[in-house]
Amino acid sequence: MVSAFNRDSGGTVTVIVALAATTLIGLVGGAMDYARLVSAQGHIQQAADAGVMAGGNALKLVVSNTASIVGLTTQTIQAEIKDGAKNPVTIQVDVASDKTSVTATVEQTIQLTFGPFVGMSSQKLSAKAKASVVGKMRLCMLALDPAAAGAFNLEKNAQVTAYDCALYSNSKSASGMVGRDNAMARAQTICSAGGASTTRANFTPNPQSGCPVVPDPLADRPLPEIGSCMTLPSGASKKTKAGKNLIDQSVTLSPGTYCGGVEIRKKAVVTLNPGVYIMKDGPLLVTNDASLSGADVAFYFTGDKGSLLFDKKTTISLSAPVNGTMAGLLMSEEKTVSAPVDPVSQLEDEDEEGTSTVSLKPGKTPPPLAASKAMRTYRIISDNARTMLGTIYLPSGRLVIDASRPVADMSAYTVVVAQQINLYEGPNLVLNANYNNTSVPVPKGLGPVSGRLLLSQ
Repeated sequence: MVSAFNRDSGGTVTVIVALAATTLIGLVGGAMDYARLVSAQGHIQQAADAGVMAGGNALKLVVSNTASIVGLTTQTIQAEIKDGAKNPVTIQVDVASDKTSVTATVEQTIQLTFGPFVGMSSQKLSAKAKASVVGKMRLCMLALDPAAAGAFNLEKNAQVTAYDCALYSNSKSASGMVGRDNAMARAQTICSAGGASTTRANFTPNPQSGCPVVPDPLADRPLPEIGSCMTLPSGASKKTKAGKNLIDQSVTLSPGTYCGGVEIRKKAVVTLNPGVYIMKDGPLLVTNDASLSGADVAFYFTGDKGSLLFDKKTTISLSAPVNGTMAGLLMSEEKTVSAPVDPVSQLEDEDEEGTSTVSLKPGKTPPPLAASKAMRTYRIISDNARTMLGTIYLPSGRLVIDASRPVADMSAYTVVVAQQINLYEGPNLVLNANYNNTSVPVPKGLGPVSGRLLLSQ
């Protein structure tokens, strides 16, 4: 054939050169397209892996809404694939009927640059990934507010450390989780039903958005019985004009209903006998250099004045009951409140000698970024509240922590389920999950069961 071309001196040489050039372009272009296809294949596999891992982490939280799992998985894959508009993508997500696995199949049609030279303008790629759940994730923090910005909010170097469990916000706000000013959160999983605003913070791992709402796991817990008002030991306390019990000497208290609440001040050392302490229509205030300790104890708050304040120089050491109505619950509250009163405003303005104590009061509690309903305030400023063993359940409450030293870090475990959780001024709230190191039970739905994901392709 070549010899025949060579005999034609008119255009044969040109034809040979043209064919050679076309062949060379095809070879070089084919190599470039092949490299693109290899890269794209790896990319969609990574996207499929990331998607099923996100969906699997939601499954670990015992969330039963299959549609939400499918949506979260799909959303994650779409976010990972940046060129979906140019190279069309189809995504198929399936959740096992027993909620133990999520599978994703991703197909993408890649437009070839040089493929037309060999009669192929595009190539379809596919990837598949499956995440299987072994056990269920441990949930150690849940913000219940369904819509407020900053339902889970960390400010000014605040930290939450929860290496072995999950941090979760039910708020569907675009800023349901907020981290500012070098705040830090470290957990096994961090998930928001809405979005997360953490550009000025360090959250590890990065928060997942669009997660399914987790139903309140403690909504059906029975309430303690509210009895008649307690009479405090004579000489160790007195009633204030507001009806609150004022304690400024060391004393041992017994469980019961404390009408008007309790304020512990000065250098009083208060020890609690085991049982449930009901703060009826009043706060629990520990101020100055006072200390409060008790094992096998729980607190229940009622009324608009129900609230809590552990001031900066106080010493707090508390662990929840092992048995009874409040087993595993360190704090709980009445679920309705209409006009809550800040605990700081309920501190007495004078001591028993008539000396003003206004200058000793902590500043007013910072307001929430937003709120879906009225909330009681439970504020921990104490720099020595290292044992808070049990579950803090505040369905109509806002847990505010603005200490400057670790809180609850010496507890075998601490779980927080509250309407909102807000940290300020650089505290480190440590949520341990060492359930086997204590006899205090973990309430059902929060779980001592570990969870892990097995990824297959």
